[in-house]
Amino acid sequence: MAKVIMLCGKLCSGKSSYANALLADSDAVILSVDELMTCLLGKETGEMHDEYVRRSIQYLYRKTADIVHAGADVILDNGLWKREERSYAKEYFASRGIDCEIHYLHISNTEWEYRISCRNANVKAGKCNDYYVDDGLRRKFLSLFEEPTADEGCIIIEG
Repeated sequence: MAKVIMLCGKLCSGKSSYANALLADSDAVILSVDELMTCLLGKETGEMHDEYVRRSIQYLYRKTADIVHAGADVILDNGLWKREERSYAKEYFASRGIDCEIHYLHISNTEWEYRISCRNANVKAGKCNDYYVDDGLRRKFLSLFEEPTADEGCIIIEG
């Protein structure tokens, strides 16, 4: 039976790379909030960014359920930064008879800072189409991210 693998982790924690590694070993479909947002709206969403993310997640949850019911696994790359989001996601899919797992990509703060600097260098050099992580975004993220706890049942992937 098809299932959903949801990816949880800090920005720049390797979720997209991990999703692609999972894809290499399966017949799954990757759905990514960042990819959808960048494709449709570009990088400059201004004050509407959080609302666009919320709408994109709603859309991707519906599409995920459609794909799983059609018989394919989905790797859902949307971060799941808050415990409330993880709980909602598990309940959403469970209420539709869909098995799901949350894979938490855990990295140290030192590694996180290193990856952000590498990402920013690649963005500045035009080598990728990712979001640039400035100090404001870094602070916002740190105020929002809630590391999963043992009682949430996440599969921990050390990065």
